[in-house]
Amino acid sequence: MIEVKKSKYGRGIFASRDIHNGELIHEAPVIVSPGKDYKYLAKTIMRDYVFWWDQDNDEVALALGYGSLFNHSYRPNAIYGLNFANRTIDFYAHIDIKAGEEILINYNGEPDDDESLWFDVI
Repeated sequence: MIEVKKSKYGRGIFASRDIHNGELIHEAPVIVSPGKDYKYLAKTIMRDYVFWWDQDNDEVALALGYGSLFNHSYRPNAIYGLNFANRTIDFYAHIDIKAGEEILINYNGEPDDDESLWFDVI
């Protein structure tokens, strides 16, 4: 259903077949780390690949599988949810996605959140 390919952002996740709105795209298992360790991660490239894991920002999670390779867009075609019970980050189609399209999420969490990020958005 998905594959890693060259993207205008570097590497990215692309649909290898049509994906329908609401369809589960990927369940990425996570490694959860206490938020206090983020100060160490923040000094490395890993800061760009972790998700805040809880509402209080007490923990961060590194998504395995394809989870940390989804690129950002303020007009995403996919969304993600934190699945605490399964310890996964679950990615779903937010709209219909055609085969060959890059699958993009909004790093702010909500698809319509246009708050600035820690990098310049292309």
